[in-house]
Amino acid sequence: MSPSAGAAVEITNLTKRFGSFVAVDDLSFTVEPGRITGFLGPNGAGKTTSLRMVLDLVSPTSGRATIDGKRYRDLERPMTVVGAALEATNFHPGRSGRDHLRVLATSNGIPTKRVDELLDLTGIPAAARKRAGEYSMGMRQRLGLAAALLGDPRVLILDEPSNGLDPEGIRWLRGFLRHLSSEGKTILVSSHLLQEVQQTVDEVVIINNGRLLRSGTMAELSGGAATVVRTSDTDQLAGALLLADVVSRPGPDGVLLAETTDMRLVGDVALRAGLPVWELKAKQADLEELFFSLTDGTNRNLGGTTGDAQGQSEAAPTERDAVLGQEGGNL
Repeated sequence: MSPSAGAAVEITNLTKRFGSFVAVDDLSFTVEPGRITGFLGPNGAGKTTSLRMVLDLVSPTSGRATIDGKRYRDLERPMTVVGAALEATNFHPGRSGRDHLRVLATSNGIPTKRVDELLDLTGIPAAARKRAGEYSMGMRQRLGLAAALLGDPRVLILDEPSNGLDPEGIRWLRGFLRHLSSEGKTILVSSHLLQEVQQTVDEVVIINNGRLLRSGTMAELSGGAATVVRTSDTDQLAGALLLADVVSRPGPDGVLLAETTDMRLVGDVALRAGLPVWELKAKQADLEELFFSLTDGTNRNLGGTTGDAQGQSEAAPTERDAVLGQEGGNL
């Protein structure tokens, strides 16, 4: 695959109303080239509607979504600019995976030799002649990814790409997205697999009830870079670190959080203070903890805790219901 520079995706004051239901509410954020951005939120938070507005599948009530400064509808050859996989069921069930990709390639002026390249790249050459209706969920995800990449796009937009993948497939997807971002491509991934997102993305955008809650790099969202150290006397170590111009604070489970990334310095200070070091590691952002602290119990479509599908209100329309009801059922 030849590298192609990415393009910024800019969402500015984007709003979508379906009658009295506000699916997306004055949402603004930017997805930068060469970065993987995770787009997170509970079910019904507005993620799918936002992605569909970026792709001009849903018209915004107000605001603007652009790719390289243009609306999707104004792109001259959209498949060479944006590749999108919003669902893994958009295939003719009686058509083979290879034929599905050939139809897309031919209708968009893409050489058909690209089809076999992508079948190999996404790991489904053996299933290429099999009818897509017989594919497993994981195979449909790979076929959808192959279709999104047909035009060697500068931007890749994926909605729940890990659904149906086994652990090996998830690991493959993580490495594959990393490879694409290293080529400079812009990648926006919507997902509910928080631990996987934490291992994959560079930046995170968290929304709920259609509104932006937090955005930034993983380091920014974790409260800044720090070193976790566990010892027999955290107060004594904190004093010794302060003499070395390192500020620290108590952390969970009795650890000390030193506000530095220099683990060697922390270890040397502990050694000079005569303190044992039982644990020494870089502080990692806990995306799951942050996510639930921001969204737990606040989703308009859920009763009880976030993610409790049984508690969904029957009176309030869901994001999917609203789109299906008022945009022709193209979700």
